[in-house]
Amino acid sequence: MNMILNPNDIREVVEADRANVWHHLIQHKMFETIDPRVIVEGRGMRVWDANGKEHLDAVSGGVWTVNVGYGRESIANAERDQLGKTDYSAGSAGSIPGALFAQKLIEKMPGMSRVYYSNSGSEANEKVFKMVRQIAHRHHGGNKWKILYRERDYHGTTFGALSAGGQPQRNALYGPFLPGFVEVPHCLEYRNQYPDAAHYGEAAADAIEQVILREGPDTVGAICLEPVTAGGGVIVPPAGYWERVQEICAKYDILIHIDEVVCGVGRTGEWFGYQHFGVKPDFVTMAKGVASGYAAISCTVTTERVFEMFKDDANDPLSYFRDISTFGGCTSGPAAALENMRIIEDEGLLANTTAMGARLIDNLNALSEKHAVIGNVRGKGLFCGAELVADRATKEPADEKKVQAVVADCMAQGVIIGATNRSLPGFNNTLCFSPALIVTADQIDQITGAVDKALTKVFG
Repeated sequence: MNMILNPNDIREVVEADRANVWHHLIQHKMFETIDPRVIVEGRGMRVWDANGKEHLDAVSGGVWTVNVGYGRESIANAERDQLGKTDYSAGSAGSIPGALFAQKLIEKMPGMSRVYYSNSGSEANEKVFKMVRQIAHRHHGGNKWKILYRERDYHGTTFGALSAGGQPQRNALYGPFLPGFVEVPHCLEYRNQYPDAAHYGEAAADAIEQVILREGPDTVGAICLEPVTAGGGVIVPPAGYWERVQEICAKYDILIHIDEVVCGVGRTGEWFGYQHFGVKPDFVTMAKGVASGYAAISCTVTTERVFEMFKDDANDPLSYFRDISTFGGCTSGPAAALENMRIIEDEGLLANTTAMGARLIDNLNALSEKHAVIGNVRGKGLFCGAELVADRATKEPADEKKVQAVVADCMAQGVIIGATNRSLPGFNNTLCFSPALIVTADQIDQITGAVDKALTKVFG
């Protein structure tokens, strides 16, 4: 049906949404009595809903995606121009934007060489899992098929990704999961599992080695880790952790898969989160910030060593990577990604991310001196968290309903923040902040000012 909308009255849209749209990550019972939120416009750091209310978005689209902000006409124009030439070609053939973005991306990733396109973070991670399994069969006699993942980390919504998911509430009611995915302990020093260790980071990494030895090193093919854990609590690995993880993986010939779906393309102040820690990965996956949400695109990036494992016998019809992503062949994704990367470079957004991230951390630390409910502040670049506790001495987590009340109060003030949600029972208590990389000092202060008022209202 063709619909002519009055820009000042979009009630028909709201009712169509209520009647027909199944939203993500939300209980719909309440929409029987209240309206669903419909976002109608975004500009820079701000969005407007169907009621005309303006919000400052401190979570980049709700799930850490809109890295360069809303309303970028140059990205829309790049997509339009490309779509006017050709919109699609299956990934068995190349495209101009696909080749050019792969080249540009690899320039930012020393040691990596090949880009495999798909359309979501979950799918990008699935590609790695399939590659690891195929390598196990082709090069290890069917051994080294197990994949390690970390408690609190999250890698997507498909069954393979959930099998590698370290968040029990995300996984609840969806099992049984795929065999061969094995959990290793988290590395959140604030929730220290190794109080007697002289160096927490090394101890947390050594716990991974214990899992490898328990499973058998000849059965473990890869480990999948977020550079900074996202939905599991915004966890920056402690000093010494990544160095020791690399040593362990080299010792047992275990491939390193870094999931940059959240952290990638500038979010932490480097092009990729792993680049803060000197890690040399075998696989890197990315999605959200690759095109800042202007197009659906994800990338699985590998080393040449990994790529060569799929060329070992050209006469064997099963020797290559027998996989396809239909929408990995869309040309709008890499076209948008090229312009997205140009914006980050030309506007100096990595430097801004570092500077504004430091201001955000400083402001949150200042709030922790005023509000005893803030137990720990942590983050990297414009990816920060504040863990709320009922008691600083015992570190008892704050009541989840009160944490959500803080988020709701900020929303009422016109500032959108996030919180860990449906992740770990009893530990959904971390406020999350990931404003676009264009954020200004005044906007950082507005965000933390809203949090200050909300904490006072909810916790006194």
